[in-house]
Amino acid sequence: MKTIKELKSGEYFTRKPVEDPKDSQVWVRGAYVPGAKAYECFNFADVCRTILIKGKTEVFTDFTF
Repeated sequence: MKTIKELKSGEYFTRKPVEDPKDSQVWVRGAYVPGAKAYECFNFADVCRTILIKGKTEVFTDFTF
């Protein structure tokens, strides 16, 4: 488990612990948005589906995709 701030741009993660996630459960960390003080992240299966996540939010990277 890491925080979103610790991930590099373009790195995959899930928001819940899942060993074998579906495409729709995988997110990609994007750029930092200074105005929102959060990181923009988009869904692997649907790049139009974006969310903003605060830097201290814990995410999961230990999965097989």
